This record gives sequence, C-alpha cells and structure tokens, in this order.
Amino acid sequence: MATRILLEGRPGVGKTTAIRRLAALLQGRDIVGFTTEEIRQGGARVGFALETAAGRRAVLAHAGFPGPPKVGRYGVDLGVMDRLALPALPALMAASADPAPRQLVLIDELGRMELASASFREAVRSLFEADVDVVATVHAHSDPFTDALKQRPDIELIALTRANRNALPERLATRLEHR
Repeated sequence: MATRILLEGRPGVGKTTAIRRLAALLQGRDIVGFTTEEIRQGGARVGFALETAAGRRAVLAHAGFPGPPKVGRYGVDLGVMDRLALPALPALMAASADPAPRQLVLIDELGRMELASASFREAVRSLFEADVDVVATVHAHSDPFTDALKQRPDIELIALTRANRNALPERLATRLEHR
C-alpha cells in the first residue's frame, strides 16, 4: 500500500524547508515533484518561484503579474504549472498502474496558487489514486479540494509546527527510505 502523507501547516512554519530537507535525506529514493519558495526583494516578499526536483525553475506568482488568476496581491502564471509542475510527474502519470518502486513524489505545495490550475488539480487526483508514495505540503486553511484530500482514509495528516519542524524530516526519511 502506498504511503500518502500531507504535511499541514500555517504560512511561514517551514513547510518548504521541511520537504526540501526530506528530499536531501532520501538518497535511496527516486524523487520527483516540485517545491516553491518565496522571492524577496529588499526584504519584502514579491512572489513565488517553483522548482522541480530536476532543477527546472520559473516564477509562479509575482506582485507584478497582472493575473488572472490573482491570489492575494500576486498574479499567478498558470503556464508554469503546465510547463514545469505537470511534467515533473511524467513517470507517474505515464505508468500509474506500475510506478517505479523507489519513486517518491514530493509536492510543495497544494496551495491556492498551485490549485488555481485545473489540470494540476486533476493530476493530483490521479496521483492520490496511483500506487506511489506521496508527501505533499498543504495549507492549514479550509479549501474544498484539500479538505477532501485530508478526509481520505488512506491519508496521514501531520501537523507541521515550529516545535516539530526540525525533527520531522529525519523521522519521515527513516520511514520512507526503507519502504
């Protein structure tokens, strides 16, 4: 049975740091997926970049982008989801009935910007039906899409907090490395 973990946390708690640390610790796994990170200028957050596990990178959202869609003050470039995020999952999507046994999908994050893409939402639905290990970060606020994922019986929902964020990647790595 596949491992499906959602790391739930508030903004700024360290979700991206935790999932990147987990990826670095998992030397024996084939990591696919992506992470996002803040773009800062002069100490102020102005946007978010998406980076695939293979190292491809693009600006996903920026205060200078017009949108639509807009998430808060950021315009979102949904093309980045199509060009980078979806292709970061090709082995899984092409062979969901028989995925690579050491493959682990990491997604940071299932947030409003990423989920503005209908094709990405559909890919995530398929991903959670496939026989592959998944660790994804998810926002703590209510959203119909992520709320439905959190309610699935095959999901392990772990609250990421300032108290557990340093130890959690090592605990998960130990568990996932030997799957």
